[in-house]
Amino acid sequence: MTTATATTPLHSTEDEAGQQRFDQLIAEDSRIEPTDWMPAAYRKTLTRQISQHAHSEIIGMQPEANWITRAPSLKRKAILMAKVQDEAGHGLYLYSAAETLGTSRDELVDQLLSGKAKYSSIFNYPARTWADIGAIGWLVDGAAIANQVPLCRASYAPYGRAMVRICKEESFHQRQGWEILHELAHGTAEQKQMAQEAINRFYGPALQMFGPPDEDSPNSRQSMAWNIKRFSNDELRQRFVDMIVPQAEALGLHFEDPDLKWNEERGHYDYGELDWDEFKSVIKGNGPCNAQRMQRRRQAFDEGAWVREAAAAFATRHESADTRLTA
Repeated sequence: MTTATATTPLHSTEDEAGQQRFDQLIAEDSRIEPTDWMPAAYRKTLTRQISQHAHSEIIGMQPEANWITRAPSLKRKAILMAKVQDEAGHGLYLYSAAETLGTSRDELVDQLLSGKAKYSSIFNYPARTWADIGAIGWLVDGAAIANQVPLCRASYAPYGRAMVRICKEESFHQRQGWEILHELAHGTAEQKQMAQEAINRFYGPALQMFGPPDEDSPNSRQSMAWNIKRFSNDELRQRFVDMIVPQAEALGLHFEDPDLKWNEERGHYDYGELDWDEFKSVIKGNGPCNAQRMQRRRQAFDEGAWVREAAAAFATRHESADTRLTA
C-alpha cells in the first residue's frame, strides 16, 4: 500500500505511532476523523480535493441561475431556483468539511478568487438554450453522482458524511434534467433538435469530469491507496458511459460519437478519444466562460461584503452577551 511514509519524514515517536495507526485504519477500511493523526500529504490532498469540489458547487450555480428568469414556466422557475439553492448548500457543506483539515474558509475562498485554486472545467461552458439546462442536469449532475457516490465511503469521515446528503440531492437534480430533455425530445421537431444539440455539446465535457486518463493521473492512484477514491478515473468514466447510452436511447436521442458501440467481449461500451488538449486549455483558463465565471464570482463576493460584516457583528454581539451571562 502506498502511504505518506515514503514522502513525509517522521521526526518523532508520536509521528511514528500516528503513521502506524493511520496505516492500520486505512488497511481496515475505517474512517479518519479530524482529531486523528494523519500524514501531511493526506491532509494536503484532501484540502485540495474538497475545496475544489466546494468551489465547483459555487461556480456551478452561475450557468443555471442565469436561466431562472428565463425558464419556460413558473413551475420550471421554482424547480431551478431550488436546485441552485441546493448547490449553494453543497458548497457550504464542503467548505465546512475542508475547514476541519485546518485551513480556514476565508483562505479557501481567497484561493479561488485569486485564481490559485481550480474548479471543475465543465462550468466554463455556456448554457446557450433551455435544453442545455436539461443536459447539465442529466449529464453533468449524472457524472457527478457517478463520481461522488463512492466518495460517501471516503476514508476521511467529514467528507464521506457530507457526500451522503449531497448525493441524495444530486439525484433530484439529475431527474430534473432528464425530465426537461424527455419533454423536449417528445415535443416538436425543433424542440427535439434543441435537446439533441444540447447533449452533443455536453457529452465530451461531461466525460472529462472524471479527470484525465489513469496514466496521466498520479494523484488518483495515491487517493485510491488512501481510500479517498474507490475507483480510477477511467473506471468511473466507463461506468458512466455504460449508464447513459441506454438512457439516451430511452429519450429517443443519441450521442454523436462514431466510436460509441457495444463491445461484447469487454461487456462495455467503447467510446471515442476525448479532446484532452481542450480539457487542459480550459483548466488553464482558456475556456469559453472562464473569465466571465471568475469576474461574476469576484463581483458577488464584493457585493456580499455587507452581509458578512453584519453576520460577524451579530455573532460578536451575541458572544459578548453570552460572556456577560456566564461571568
